[in-house]
Amino acid sequence: MPAVELRLAQGTPCWVSLLTDDLPGARAFYGALLGWTYTPGPGQLGDYVRAELDGAPVAGLGVSTATGFPVQWTTYFAVDDADRTAQLVRECGGTVAVGPLQAERAGRMAIAADVSGAVFGLWQGEEHLGREAGREPGAPAWAELLTPDAEGAAGFYSTVLDRPVRSGPEETALLVDGRPVAGIRHRAELRGHPPRWRTHFVVRDAELTARHTLGLGGRVLVEPHDTARGRAARLADPQGGHFSVLEVLP
Repeated sequence: MPAVELRLAQGTPCWVSLLTDDLPGARAFYGALLGWTYTPGPGQLGDYVRAELDGAPVAGLGVSTATGFPVQWTTYFAVDDADRTAQLVRECGGTVAVGPLQAERAGRMAIAADVSGAVFGLWQGEEHLGREAGREPGAPAWAELLTPDAEGAAGFYSTVLDRPVRSGPEETALLVDGRPVAGIRHRAELRGHPPRWRTHFVVRDAELTARHTLGLGGRVLVEPHDTARGRAARLADPQGGHFSVLEVLP
């Protein structure tokens, strides 16, 4: 799916961005694994590049300037007004760590955390409107929150993003125009990790991608397995950034 020409509806996951301590290494790894090429991003964001597929942006990669900050992927949600939504985050018990700030002409952004500490971003697109999840290999496929308080998280994101949620047997879905755009899943034990949003990328073959990850110096955290959305695997890049891959069902 190409980059959108109209701003995505509020609450839609519209962008993913990696903060790493080794940008050249991350560029090489994801370029080889997912077929990405790179162009410079907004200068206000420091050493930052946009990853592209066939000339269309799909993700951002930047350098973390915070000492001890973990290498991680961040999911951004489209919003109509980043300043207003950031204030709602605070009113609902979350925190705003960065911004809202202007990223040149690309748009206005903020980085926040929900009541359990899961980090996410807000994006008010201007020249850069973001990208909706799609089915093209290498593109973002799905966003999923793992949290010990799924009910509280569902209420938080529903209020902050002004979108309804739908509870299911395995996860709660955030809805935009009646369709699920992100999942919230209860995990009582997160094995020492804080609550977090998982980033999934489309691949043609989860087994092959897992083997390729090992060959590129990464790790396989969870072997390929069947899920309701397709065959998936949980991986880590050589710098320690966790991500998932997903064979999207027809």
